[in-house]
Amino acid sequence: MPQFRRIILSLASLLAFATPVFAGKLAIVIDDFGYRPHNENQVLAMPSNISVAVLPNAPHAREMATKAHNSGHEVLIHLPMAPLSKQPLEKDTLRPDMSSDDIERIIRDAVTKVPYAVGLNNHMGSAMTSSLFGMQKVMQALERYDLYFLDSMTIGNSQAMRAASGTGVKVIKRKVFLDDSQNEADIRHQFNRAIELARRNGSAIAIGHPHPSTVRVLQQMIYSLPADITLVRPSTLLNEPQVDTSTPNLTPPGNSGPNAPRNPFRGVNLCKPKQPLAPVYADQFFNVLSESIRQSTVVTYFQHQWQGWGKTSSSNGINANAN
Repeated sequence: MPQFRRIILSLASLLAFATPVFAGKLAIVIDDFGYRPHNENQVLAMPSNISVAVLPNAPHAREMATKAHNSGHEVLIHLPMAPLSKQPLEKDTLRPDMSSDDIERIIRDAVTKVPYAVGLNNHMGSAMTSSLFGMQKVMQALERYDLYFLDSMTIGNSQAMRAASGTGVKVIKRKVFLDDSQNEADIRHQFNRAIELARRNGSAIAIGHPHPSTVRVLQQMIYSLPADITLVRPSTLLNEPQVDTSTPNLTPPGNSGPNAPRNPFRGVNLCKPKQPLAPVYADQFFNVLSESIRQSTVVTYFQHQWQGWGKTSSSNGINANAN
């Protein structure tokens, strides 16, 4: 019996060493698809668990979404949302003050332009995602199309998870931006940071863009992931525990508040006199005042009327004598 037990323990040890234990799941999403087919095709040549987010109004949106789907990649809609910073907005950018009908129309149009999409993430969007009222309208529309929401977390106090409460929309959050800097060493550092977060927390989502430098780093590192890290699609993380660290932002759309864009107009600067102004004395004040009264419309009117009355009386007297 003891010998049998030793054999079982030995087999268990061998299996433990032979079978890798996946400590972390890593999802990578490449945004801004639809503008640079050459770079994007290089991404599509990588493992199919790398996912892509397509801008619906990009010139190659339908083409690249279809290619991505046919090569096994998960497709998301990369929808423009209003940022807090003042800059020109792209066509069909979602704003917090839009009606539910307008938001639903834009999302419906995006679903048509990006075939095979199973999720949606925000392009920019710090003003939109920080608005609870705005994001509630987004979640209502996403529920109709059975899309999940990947929060790009362009602002810390995103209301996406709070807005999705009570709907059937699943929300997951980005943990790392790979290429805020397009320096390859910086991108490698961010890639390793994503691996560490996946290992520590069980999962992590990293977002990048189809820049040449990002493509080169992915080609170098994606095939040599540590044994305890597995590459997954974002949709496989929908049931992972999510923590909402936001505080409610109940500012109505269009109203000023801490998250509202600042008005860049600061008013007109007053011209300051180069020399001190001369003092105004009381007698000068009353002289100016009396002169203004004498020249006023009311006084002038009564003067003219008085003069007219005098002339009318004289005229009547002459006519009477003549008769």
